[in-house]
Amino acid sequence: MSKPQTSPAPLTLEDARRIIAAGERKADDIGQPMNIAVADAGGNLIAHVRMDGAWMGSIDISIKKAWTSRAFDISTKELATLTQSGGDFFGLHASNDGRVMIFAGGVPLKRDGVVVGAVGVSGGSGKQDHEVAEAAAKAL
Repeated sequence: MSKPQTSPAPLTLEDARRIIAAGERKADDIGQPMNIAVADAGGNLIAHVRMDGAWMGSIDISIKKAWTSRAFDISTKELATLTQSGGDFFGLHASNDGRVMIFAGGVPLKRDGVVVGAVGVSGGSGKQDHEVAEAAAKAL
């Protein structure tokens, strides 16, 4: 008889706070205030922070980057390259009632090799957003 497969533990608020704190440290290091969002396996927001001085308009973007990364289990930086004009996924950004963000800053969160959520970061350049998201994801 085979052993039943177990799922990794879901993300907790404590996990989300640790992920956000790591993102804040990286944002401080590069001198760019950010919005940082953490979503669970269902794409639902667990926690969000808007650092002092971060753009208000980036709140929604950071949350949507986390959702997008979880919805497709890929970084939004990678997704951006797949959705260029002429590509198979061109126009994807218009799906899901505009929730899909196709620029850098969303990174899946994995536990035991399984995606359990995602982090989304917005407030700087795409390169900065991705760097902060990767640093945040490493905290899991």
